[in-house]
Amino acid sequence: MDRTNLPRERDIIYSVIEQLSQADNNGVMSHSSHNNTPIPDNSTLAEIMKLVSSILFPGYFGSLKFADGSTTYYSSIHKLHALLFEQIVRGFSFACPTQKSDHECTICRQSSEKISHEMIATLPRLKQLLQTDVIAAYNGDPAAKNYGEIISCYPSILTMIHHRFAHELYKLEVPIIPRMISEMAHSLTGIDIHPGATIDEYFFMDHGTGIVVGETCHIGKNVRLYQGVTLGAKSFPLDENGNPVKGIVRHPTVKDDAIIYSGATILGTITVGKGAVIGGNVWITQDVPDGGKVLK
Repeated sequence: MDRTNLPRERDIIYSVIEQLSQADNNGVMSHSSHNNTPIPDNSTLAEIMKLVSSILFPGYFGSLKFADGSTTYYSSIHKLHALLFEQIVRGFSFACPTQKSDHECTICRQSSEKISHEMIATLPRLKQLLQTDVIAAYNGDPAAKNYGEIISCYPSILTMIHHRFAHELYKLEVPIIPRMISEMAHSLTGIDIHPGATIDEYFFMDHGTGIVVGETCHIGKNVRLYQGVTLGAKSFPLDENGNPVKGIVRHPTVKDDAIIYSGATILGTITVGKGAVIGGNVWITQDVPDGGKVLK
């Protein structure tokens, strides 16, 4: 190999390192946590969701079987708690200033311990909710042969396992982790549900690909969405600096028993009434009354 250009190559490398190390490059594109605590880890969060799935649907996901009894459940839940606790600590560290006292770190770990226990306590309720989602899919899809097929194969169920768990973390104000979990499901299924969205029981997304549900959406009982539906924001109010105002309601409310067909776009703080039917590929920015139909 010709090494005659080695000094020049070294100069180029040092120049690149110097440019990458400049302070003005380290505001958005890099991150530093107190005590160099790592940010939450995607692979560990994926392991957490596999554990959650196996606990809620034993025999369908992972190695846990319902017949294994309480000893195996205990082992899985104990592992889930340990993994979840450490990731929540990382989440809080991610959101905290880089300079904080050891006392604040202790409070952060105590909060993480409390939240991880609260999340474990939600599992029976999440199991009941997800059971209703499975039933809704079976009742809403004539192609479904049995519940097992739905649990094992349907992107709606995979997405809702992630969403219902992430939503509980979101309500407990855990930083970043709920969004990371939601984006896992988004990557796997093409369904994009913000963890802040509130979704009641018996929810089904038929096919599902391309569905978008915004952060402040409220979806009632027994609602069915088809592929490509958007429940989004119509506009973004701006502050005095021209930046979007955070923390305000900006997405639709969909009441019980509504059906929204493929490609429909529903925007803004409007209400789709109880039992309403929204046809495919329509654009809606006004309220739809109870029992109303919008087909074009």
